Amino acid sequence: MRTNRLLMFRQVRRAVIVRRMYSVPENITMFSAGAAAVGAVYPMIVAHTGGQGLPCPLRTLTGVPCPFCGLTTATVALSHGQWATAAKASPLAYLVAFIAVGTAPMLVARLLGKAPLPRRVTDRTRQRLTTGMVAIVALSWLFQLHRYGFI
Repeated sequence: MRTNRLLMFRQVRRAVIVRRMYSVPENITMFSAGAAAVGAVYPMIVAHTGGQGLPCPLRTLTGVPCPFCGLTTATVALSHGQWATAAKASPLAYLVAFIAVGTAPMLVARLLGKAPLPRRVTDRTRQRLTTGMVAIVALSWLFQLHRYGFI
């Protein structure tokens, strides 16, 4: 009986992980850094797997390219300094690279405590950003459809 009381009154300590939310540009920067790291070693992976890269699931199932087709090829080309190859594969990679390079100093400054944390985006700004991103993805899809001869 006594052991039950001890068990009931024992305090349980839990670890609390404190992490701040990152802004969208910061997330893009961290994702792009990871993509560049993968892009640097991706040719070695492809060389050991028989020369086959990762196929696009939509294109594999339907034959129609997705808006992001060619992004892996473009990322690998950019990480190896092949600018023309990247532009032919997916111009969207240039936009992502531009955002990553532009926001990297701010991310580092925030991590070091030299810059303020990001402010909350207003609903109007969020709507404009969403509309802009939808337009960019639509243009990328038109590019890919033209690249593969659908239009």
